Amino acid sequence: MILTKAQYDEIAQCLVSVPPTRQSLRKLKQRFPSQSQATLLSIFSQEYQKHIKRTHAKHHTSEAIESYYQRYLNGVGKNGAAPVLLELANEVDYAPSLMARIILERFLQEHEETPPSKSVINSMLRDPSQIPDGVLANQVYQCVVNDCCYGPLVDCIKHAIGHEHEVLLRDLLLEKNLSFLDEDQLRAKGYDKTPDFILQVPVAVEGHIIHWIESKASFGDECSHHAYLHDQFWSYWNRDYQIATETTCNTYPGKLSICFPNLEVWARLSHLLVRIYPGAGL
Repeated sequence: MILTKAQYDEIAQCLVSVPPTRQSLRKLKQRFPSQSQATLLSIFSQEYQKHIKRTHAKHHTSEAIESYYQRYLNGVGKNGAAPVLLELANEVDYAPSLMARIILERFLQEHEETPPSKSVINSMLRDPSQIPDGVLANQVYQCVVNDCCYGPLVDCIKHAIGHEHEVLLRDLLLEKNLSFLDEDQLRAKGYDKTPDFILQVPVAVEGHIIHWIESKASFGDECSHHAYLHDQFWSYWNRDYQIATETTCNTYPGKLSICFPNLEVWARLSHLLVRIYPGAGL
C-alpha cells in the first residue's frame, strides 16, 4: 500500500515519545497495523538517528562522560551481571552502542598507558571478548545486541540488506533483458561516483525516460532525499548521466528531477521492476 505524507508524519510524531527498543517497535506495529514491519522499522531507525544527532553533544561533555562512568562503576559494583550500561543508556535516552563506546573509551583511558585509537575501539565493539575487563565486555555485548539502530551488528545488517537489494535489482534487470552497467563496471571505466546501475538503453516509464537506477536500503523521507541529491545526484548530472526522471517531491527545472515513488524503488521500471523492498519512502 502507498504511504502518504500525512501517514508518515503521524508515525514520525508517534516516535517522538518512545524509546528505541524492540518493545516500542511492537507497540508501533499495533498502532499502525496496515504498515509493514520493514517500513515501520526503517522510519523508526531514521527518526531515532535524527534525535541522536540533535542530542549527541550533551552526552560527550566531560561532565556527562564522568557522570556516566561513575554510575557504571557504582552499578557493576553492586551487581556486575545486571544490564547496567543498557539501563543507563535507556534512562538518558542515548543509543546503547554509543553509550558502550563512551564507557569503553573512558575505561581504556584509565587503564592503558596511551589513549585508545578509533580502530582499537571499533574492534572491541565488534568483538567484546577483546576487552581486558570481563564485566565491561559483558556490558558492552549487552548494549550491542540490544541496539536496533546503532552499533556494529546493525551496520552488518544494513550492509547485508543493501547488498541483497542490489542483487535483487540486478536479477530483475537481467530477467527483463535490459542492458546495463553496474558500479564495478563504471569504476573500471574511471568514474568515482556512480549510480548502482546505468541503463545502456534508456526505458520509458509512465511517460518519462529512465537512464539510471539508485537503490537505497533505507526509508526515503524528504530530508534523506535532499541529502542524496547534494551528495550523489548532482554529481551524476555533472558526469553527464542524463538524469531525467519523475518526482513526487521536488523538481529542479532545466537540469534535474528525481524520482521518489511511494513504497517502490526509486526510478522503478513501471511493472517490470516493482517492490524490490517494502517501505522505500515517500
